[in-house]
Amino acid sequence: MQNKIGLIALLAGVSTLLLIAISVFVPWWRFTVGHPTIAQVNFSPVNFNIALFGSQITIPLIFAMNLSCILTLASGGIIMVIYSLKPNKPYSKRLLGFGYKQPLFAVIIFVVELFALTVVAKAFSGFAVPLIGSGVLQIPSSMIPGKVSVSVNVLAAFEWPFYFAIAVAGLCVTARVYHRKIHQVTPEPSVPNTSIIN
Repeated sequence: MQNKIGLIALLAGVSTLLLIAISVFVPWWRFTVGHPTIAQVNFSPVNFNIALFGSQITIPLIFAMNLSCILTLASGGIIMVIYSLKPNKPYSKRLLGFGYKQPLFAVIIFVVELFALTVVAKAFSGFAVPLIGSGVLQIPSSMIPGKVSVSVNVLAAFEWPFYFAIAVAGLCVTARVYHRKIHQVTPEPSVPNTSIIN
């Protein structure tokens, strides 16, 4: 079988690396409290940060988790590119088997973490945090000096990199399916019988 470039895998690998660069600066999900903004949560697998009154709050453990996700996604993207250049080598299936899963896992883990984040927020603060759309948070009077009841507007939205991540994961899965399709066992070509019958 002649060596051909796997264009779908190449596109998937490059898109994975592009997704990392985008996600560092643009979150997959944004949660804003107040207008003007009192607090804001920006969340993606490679960058989670909280801004309170304009000041960034950094949590070392979360930073380390973001860094590990960046490295995992980057290795997946690079391996997809390497696979795309040598899709017919004996080791190519193992490369693809690792590379194509990384964006898919990132999307799945992100969704699970996001749901968990909203559940934890409700459990500890009593606030029902919307996943998408606007709403009003009623802050209990017991949490405010002077026992005054305060309500603030909130807005939650999935940003466009989240949908791009889904498309990248779809490309990677497509590359895996295509690999299986083109590497199905085909019957060996028949060799003409050239023996001379005496």
